[in-house]
Amino acid sequence: MKHTLTKTSDTSVSVVVTVDEAEFTKAKDFAVSRLSRDVKVQGFRKGKVPSKVAEKNIDPNVLASESVEYAVNAALNDIIATEDLRVLDQPKIEVTKLVPFTTLEFTAVIDVLPEIKLGSYTKLKAKKGAVSVTKAEIDEVIERMRTGFAEKVSVERDAKDGDEVVMSFNGRDEKGAEIEGAKGEDYPLTLGSKSFIPGFEEQLVGHKAGEMFDIDVKFPDDYHAEHLKGAKVRFAIDLKKVNEVKLPEVDDAFAKKSGPFNTAKELTDDIKRELTAQKERQVTEQLKDDLLGELVGKSTVPIPEILIADQVQALERDLTQNLMYRGQTIDQYIEAQGHADKDELILKELRPMAERRIQAGLVLAELSKAEKIEVSKDELDAELAKRKEEAPKMAEQLDTAEARRDLANRVITEKTINRLVEINS
Repeated sequence: MKHTLTKTSDTSVSVVVTVDEAEFTKAKDFAVSRLSRDVKVQGFRKGKVPSKVAEKNIDPNVLASESVEYAVNAALNDIIATEDLRVLDQPKIEVTKLVPFTTLEFTAVIDVLPEIKLGSYTKLKAKKGAVSVTKAEIDEVIERMRTGFAEKVSVERDAKDGDEVVMSFNGRDEKGAEIEGAKGEDYPLTLGSKSFIPGFEEQLVGHKAGEMFDIDVKFPDDYHAEHLKGAKVRFAIDLKKVNEVKLPEVDDAFAKKSGPFNTAKELTDDIKRELTAQKERQVTEQLKDDLLGELVGKSTVPIPEILIADQVQALERDLTQNLMYRGQTIDQYIEAQGHADKDELILKELRPMAERRIQAGLVLAELSKAEKIEVSKDELDAELAKRKEEAPKMAEQLDTAEARRDLANRVITEKTINRLVEINS
């Protein structure tokens, strides 16, 4: 067998192959052996027909087709191993010359993993952010806890900031038509929380339970839903209840009610520790992202189109599933984001995200080789045991070879990122 390999791009090669008669004959013999299992010849049991007899009873076209397929596959397997090609997809084959069982020439176009030129990764500029917790942040947590323990008492007076109102509302446009997504039933809202669009909560102040009235609101020009950007809407309000919210004092009794604390100081100290740990995790993850992004920028990372297509498809599937959990469709999301159609969503959001992920993955794989990072059997077993403990129902699936390979790759990736942080600390 002879072959000539030409690099047609950073992510593709073309191979011209000539299979000699001896190799072609081997392929034919293999095809005869395979096809003879289904050949029926009087005097022989099925599957026991001698090859020479079976060959005479096989359709010549079928035999030629099977022989070519076996010869092509055998030749490509040898070439891939010899040239050390990291193949990404099924090669595209074109037979250019064929004399059955004597001459076979073909061309194969193969998508391959590109050569990654890893940039210098020992003196990156990204630095870990400082961690500090302010009194205001601690107070914010305490206020949420106070709200959770708050006593709500129904009152007959006018509603004011700080009260919780329970209402039903229905929004209509300037022509009187109902607006999708502008309707609610028995909806609780804390006045002054600024959780609704500007001007909405303010117009509920001063009204009593049992009142029905209209309010006029203009949606912000940058509102997330395209059909409501800058829209003037009249809401019909049915104010069903006004609750005065009585917040508990932050004292030792409150601390004991909140958890295993004896004093208010123990509670605030614990909140500070938790917020500090949370911020520490955040700045560490941000540092990992920043270092990896910087290294990607310093590296040469061609991206195979087939990987982009696969990643875009995966991202679209994940987005659709996440939207479904939130009660949205992909079409509603496209409209809310201001995209013209799905093609624009892919072009502006999914494809750039796919490219970043692929580049990061390829750079990390190259870095793991450069730093000789591997995962030991003990490490993998320990990680598997941890996963099984966290999700007992998934234990059987985690024991499959595919799951172990996937987990091993995840562990190597995490070790590689941690190594990058260590090198640049």
